[in-house]
Amino acid sequence: MKYAIVTGASKGLGKEVAKNLLQNGYHVYTVARQQQVDELEMLSQQVTTEYHHVAKDLSDLSEIESFSKLLTDNLSGQPIDELLLVNNAGMVTPMGPVGQLEDSSIAKHVTLNLTAPMMLVNTIKATIDAKHLTVINITSGAAEKAIYGWNAYSSTKAAINQYTETAALEADELSSGDTHIAFSPGVMDTDMQGEIRSASSDDFKDVDNFKQLKENNQLRSAKDVADLLQQLIDQPETLENGRVYRVYDLVK
Repeated sequence: MKYAIVTGASKGLGKEVAKNLLQNGYHVYTVARQQQVDELEMLSQQVTTEYHHVAKDLSDLSEIESFSKLLTDNLSGQPIDELLLVNNAGMVTPMGPVGQLEDSSIAKHVTLNLTAPMMLVNTIKATIDAKHLTVINITSGAAEKAIYGWNAYSSTKAAINQYTETAALEADELSSGDTHIAFSPGVMDTDMQGEIRSASSDDFKDVDNFKQLKENNQLRSAKDVADLLQQLIDQPETLENGRVYRVYDLVK
């Protein structure tokens, strides 16, 4: 049996990824701060695969631990041929230069963008027996360059890339058969983009560029990006362990 876990699946890319997985025969667990996603529930009934949603805030350590325990309780002992974890949940805020951010906001940001993915992978590997584990960490082009006002976001995404590469190295050394990749979706027409466009130029110097992307219809839809990611998921034998896959490399 095939199982998938998708974080941040109440909207945007996470929801579209979950929809694709349900349609491709995966039993899907989703987690987000919001309650049940009716669209996913209805789809699961149509395709007769299981769908479970958990309302948790993964920027809170206790909520991460609670969700991890739920996964362990529900999936340990199950006959799992393939287990897929898509670490999609993330935030771009707080935005602003060093010295002008709230410490509590920084802590929540790092917990959601970095600590939660690491803890979930660690728990799943330690407690759930799957013939093959694939981890996809959603990253960003911001991981590869310094951007004024994005000291938190760029740093956590750079860390996610390094974590992916290191976890893949360990998997190869241990001959576990696990696959760890990162996926950079580029600029999409999502709520996060709306947050970015609403920032002041004092906090985020590139805000006008992002506004122009929206005005010029240069933002890909979350569905289009999810479909490109599904192409990777459908060809596990071609995945390069530890690689960052960028959406513009996949567009033909």
